[in-house]
Amino acid sequence: MSVPAAEPAIVGHHDRTPGYAVRRANGSPSWLMMWTQAGAGLVEQAGASCTTGPGDLVVLASGAAQHYRVAPGRDRWRFWWAHFQPRPSWSSWLAPYALAPGCHLVGAMPAALHSRIDQAFRRAHRDARWLAPIHPALRPSPGGSASPGPPAAVPGPSIAGEPAPAVAESAPARELAMGALEEVLILATAAAAPHGGGTGGIGDSRVVRALALIAAEPGARHSVVSLAAAVALSPSRFAHLFTAETGASPMRAVRQARLRHAARLLEVTDLDVGRVAAVSGFASPFHFSRVFRREYGIPPREYRARLTRSGRAG
Repeated sequence: MSVPAAEPAIVGHHDRTPGYAVRRANGSPSWLMMWTQAGAGLVEQAGASCTTGPGDLVVLASGAAQHYRVAPGRDRWRFWWAHFQPRPSWSSWLAPYALAPGCHLVGAMPAALHSRIDQAFRRAHRDARWLAPIHPALRPSPGGSASPGPPAAVPGPSIAGEPAPAVAESAPARELAMGALEEVLILATAAAAPHGGGTGGIGDSRVVRALALIAAEPGARHSVVSLAAAVALSPSRFAHLFTAETGASPMRAVRQARLRHAARLLEVTDLDVGRVAAVSGFASPFHFSRVFRREYGIPPREYRARLTRSGRAG
């Protein structure tokens, strides 16, 4: 079977029945990702084999023999696929999900993400055909032919009822499509469990989840009770587990996250100290200043003033 060229991003969709199979003895010059929506596929590369079901993302590197098909005993395999050249950061995101060199399975995606990942693939498919609107300076002058206006939204071609593969040839279209594919990888690798259950030195996924909740919204009204409820534990069990895993109590972790958030706001915004305190989750500017000074050795206003002076000196 022919393989796509290395440069353009190519995005497509399949809904296949038993008998569908692709075999590339010499692999592909591009990378390939496949996001299963329904049914199941059997994928083999680099000596590894995996069955991909709904919510699974398989990513295959270039250069190794590939063989993928509708999984035995299944009546279909419906999936989005994309050929691409990866951005430098993508390899490190995928590394925890490697089954073998160049063969990655990012599996068991939370159902809450399925719709967003599907939408990202749809956007990648659409953006691969993107055309820039005509610049006003290039339109005919008054008295000439009518201005063509912005390009009409034309549905992409289809093959046997499926959307035809979209090839992002132009640089803008390729970057837009790659941005959507990058969103897929960010969502998938951030939410799925790595092979072996690795969680960056913290062994319990519930503690990892609580830390992620704190980091995402340090200014929210977090409490031991609310964090415990978010990970389906009793408050006492959660507090004990969190402290054992991280070496700090849950509320100390919340306070540290709020202080880091506040420091960044002082560094890069002109919000007054009272507003910084409020959006960072502190009950009052006075309490914020006292805690901030204990942590950083100087009050918030002086912290900002020193950064300002340092910036001017630089």
